[in-house]
Amino acid sequence: MATNTYESPLASRYASSEMLYIFSPDKKFTTWRRLWIALARAEMELGLPITQAQVDELEQHRDEIDYAAAARYERQLRHDVMAHIHAYGDLCPTAMPIIHLGATSCYVGDNTDVILMKEGLELLRGKLVNLIDRLTKFAMDYRALPTLGFTHFQPAQLTTVGKRATLWANELVMDLEELEHRIASLQFRGVKGTTGTQASFLELFGGDHEKVRQLEKKVSEELGFEKVVPVCGQTYSRKMDANVLATLSAIAQSAGKFATDLRLLSHLKELEEPFQEKQIGSSAMPYKRNPMRCERICALARYVIADALNPAFTAYNQWFERTLDDSANKRLSIPEAFLAVDAILEIYLNVTDGLKVYPKVIERHIREELPFMATENIMMDAVKRGGDRQALHERIRVHAVAAGKVVKEEGGQNDLIDRIAADPMFGLSKEEIVAHMNPSAYIGRCVQQVEEFDREVVEPIRSRYGALLTDEQPELKV
Repeated sequence: MATNTYESPLASRYASSEMLYIFSPDKKFTTWRRLWIALARAEMELGLPITQAQVDELEQHRDEIDYAAAARYERQLRHDVMAHIHAYGDLCPTAMPIIHLGATSCYVGDNTDVILMKEGLELLRGKLVNLIDRLTKFAMDYRALPTLGFTHFQPAQLTTVGKRATLWANELVMDLEELEHRIASLQFRGVKGTTGTQASFLELFGGDHEKVRQLEKKVSEELGFEKVVPVCGQTYSRKMDANVLATLSAIAQSAGKFATDLRLLSHLKELEEPFQEKQIGSSAMPYKRNPMRCERICALARYVIADALNPAFTAYNQWFERTLDDSANKRLSIPEAFLAVDAILEIYLNVTDGLKVYPKVIERHIREELPFMATENIMMDAVKRGGDRQALHERIRVHAVAAGKVVKEEGGQNDLIDRIAADPMFGLSKEEIVAHMNPSAYIGRCVQQVEEFDREVVEPIRSRYGALLTDEQPELKV
């Protein structure tokens, strides 16, 4: 590890080795070579003067990349694609004259970017599927455990711990659907030439339009794509990049929502992320249990959401058939979005696998608020006994305000039940009122909703992607 050179923390601290490989120099430049080999093979099969020996030579040396030689050529030529053509040609002297025949730099650059984005999305899909599965299992485990619901972060009607978890999981289901669409709709740039007109290939094939069409079809199929952009300039439309990063941003938004909720629940001491035996929460305050994993999710999510603006700006600023001011930005914005989302999902999986639930704290918070929430049922009970609904409503309001004052201003216990029991207008004993204090009576269809979500939404995902499900526990680097 070089300690005197900056290294992106996305590489050194956060992203998985699998995602790091997808956007590595080895993967990039071997993919360039796969594209050159596919082009040469297709051109040979369609009648150009290229020999099988030349194609075999390219295949033989595909993975032998002399980075030092490529760097020397790039310092001289100031062109990365030409530098790698020359470095490849040094290894393949017989094939050197036909490498990159008829192509432009974007043939390898853009097509490689599409390939890498597709593989990156496929890697993320597996992590999303496992996250949905595990979160939903957590939801099923706690589907009947009542907890305070919050709107405006103020106590509202009860929900359950499991039902709340389905809210997190369902956003990931939405993200999975969007990601599946994005994978299915990715289009290969194909074999289009310098400004997308295929003029160089039409010249090579003596004006034979059908052979140019077949060339593109052969190359695209060899690289695993059925869909090819119908038209383009020198580059594929940068809206494709913008759409891909919008998908990544959506995943970051969902993860950030979960992590923010868990940070709030951690403050309430109702739920916590994993906290290891020797983990230190604060260098100054030994008692602290900071939610550092969720804070990291939020930090990376914010980065991805902001990063997603980059290809949007690039897309609108592509002059005519192409301008080069997208290149430096694209080298940063696309890979780093993938690395960051990969890290987010790794942390999310780690947190989900070790969530701590504290039912006694949850129960205490419910007891503190339930008298307020039960007042409508109490009022209806009194009405059935002949009470005036409007008058009772006003009496409850007065008692609730007084009880709230005791809690907030005096630091006392919520005495609303005693106040109502002592009010002859209600005609209810304390025992009859306390009978309304069963939290499970206020959770509506939470249990059924969780079960239906598991059965109707998540089970089909498990069935479709069973091969991707794993029990592996993700380990954080720090």
